[in-house]
Amino acid sequence: MKFDFLNKWFSMDIGIDLGTATTLVYVKGEGIVLAEPSVVAIERNTHEVLAVGAEAKRMLGRTPGNIIAIRPMKDGVIADFDVVQEMLRAFIKKVKNRRRNILHPRLRIVISVPSGITEVEKRAVRESAQQAGAWKVYMIEEPMAAAIGAGMPVTEPSGSMIIDIGGGTTEVAIISLGGIVVSKSVRVAGDEMDMAIAQYIKRKYNLLIGERTSEDIKIKIGSADRLTEEKTMTIKGRDLVAGLPRSIEINSEEIREALLEPIAIIVEAVKSTLEKAPPELAADIVDGGITMAGGSSQLRGLDTLLSSETNLKVRVTDNPETAVVLGTGKTLDSIEILAKYENVRH
Repeated sequence: MKFDFLNKWFSMDIGIDLGTATTLVYVKGEGIVLAEPSVVAIERNTHEVLAVGAEAKRMLGRTPGNIIAIRPMKDGVIADFDVVQEMLRAFIKKVKNRRRNILHPRLRIVISVPSGITEVEKRAVRESAQQAGAWKVYMIEEPMAAAIGAGMPVTEPSGSMIIDIGGGTTEVAIISLGGIVVSKSVRVAGDEMDMAIAQYIKRKYNLLIGERTSEDIKIKIGSADRLTEEKTMTIKGRDLVAGLPRSIEINSEEIREALLEPIAIIVEAVKSTLEKAPPELAADIVDGGITMAGGSSQLRGLDTLLSSETNLKVRVTDNPETAVVLGTGKTLDSIEILAKYENVRH
């Protein structure tokens, strides 16, 4: 009992949603303690890390020549190993500083990964977490974590369907008895939507806009299905013909047209997963419907569009942006689930 107390006191159990757009950290017993953009600002020549998270995101598209602000995660996986390592180290340091009475707590980390990543990509995630200070690392598939975080009955002998739409990937999965029965991972999600909006504005109006503006457009007037009241918005960018700043007014119908292709890929991924569902689980899904999670699942009309395309009930969970990290946190409380997802044994 004495040693259990000491082990608890000198260790930290952490759940991490290492997202393409945002990284969230959950600490056992405390809840979500950090949610920051997955952005790092570095000095171009020395590669020194100058800022991480929200501070670095403010620099996107606004840095002088000697500083570059980059997003080291792409399509849900590591694009720049060294930078991700530094980013994780910085975030974990912030979390550690919450326990000032412990200089070097032992870190046990559960980290979410896309269901479709390769063994090489898994190794990169694992090694990044280890280099950032973890003594034990577990990995859990994002759709499973999202389903657990959304409070779905994943351990019961019935089928549950989850769609997790993040920044880099869309994860579709049918879960039963604590495991993923059928899944589909496509590297089309929020970032692809932003790019599609920027390309549409460039093609139609000869106006160049940045990724922050594209994201703002998606959030404010973006939609996947017809709205009862269409919205308009004034945006600013650089005229590609004159080379000067210019502002234009756009509407939600135009943005819906811009989003047709990425939305169609997501719809196809959902249909493809349903087609592979065993009959008994398919019957369960007819009764229970589909649950959506992830920040990009909040796109207006996406739930109604998917419902009309599949003839199933579709709902967005109450905590779409935090479902995955909450799932990693709940996993920390279950030794059985942790044992299943253990990747490093000491």
